[in-house]
Amino acid sequence: MRKKIIAGNWKMNFSVNEAENFVTEILGSINTNEVDVVICPNFTALDRISNLLEGTNIKLGSQNVYYENKGAFTGEISPSMLYSIGVEYCIVGHSERRQIFNETDEMVNLKAKKLLEIGIKPIICVGETLEQRNEKRMFDVVEDQVKNSLKDISKEDMKNVVIAYEPIWAIGTGVTATSEEAEDMCKFIRNVVKGIYSEDISNNLKVQYGGSVNAKNANEILNMPNIDGALVGGASLKNEFTAIVNY
Repeated sequence: MRKKIIAGNWKMNFSVNEAENFVTEILGSINTNEVDVVICPNFTALDRISNLLEGTNIKLGSQNVYYENKGAFTGEISPSMLYSIGVEYCIVGHSERRQIFNETDEMVNLKAKKLLEIGIKPIICVGETLEQRNEKRMFDVVEDQVKNSLKDISKEDMKNVVIAYEPIWAIGTGVTATSEEAEDMCKFIRNVVKGIYSEDISNNLKVQYGGSVNAKNANEILNMPNIDGALVGGASLKNEFTAIVNY
């Protein structure tokens, strides 16, 4: 049985003090016995939240990273910097990064490899637009994203990779893929990984669903056989996050 992993992506929200107050408020309510829990604050709050999570089973995640460890890259944050403050997971390739900041599969791949090299687990996001779904191209689009993002990642390193299926049309819209739609794509992703690597690696891969996950739909989504967790956006900024974790 694959242990579920639920990650909260705070995006560009909360001041450092607000972040500290929120985590302090929910810390005692989160049950980490059944699921792995990851909190992904903004960069300014990472260090403070790292100190708060010390001694708990809740993991610290970052929302982004650059694919070099140091150098003249103004405004960027390196994997080694994240590792030095206790970051264990990092989201790469979120659709907002792809759409707003023009990140490509190749950039996502470079980030994932650099994270694995330093000892941080990448959460690789993939997903189609509404137009691509309406044109019935969603499986082709996601297959390309998966294959390109995993290029040259070893079988050994795949033990530390998480893939998050986030249909772009369901992110921040209040529209959620049906549990059947989410399950179909997560199963498809697992089969793509099986084709690249092996059945064993595919069976052990954790595939999350993300896209307007909330306390009302979490139970149905998370009980699908090929969905191993959730990447939670807006609901991770509220006490609702604890209800999702404790589904």
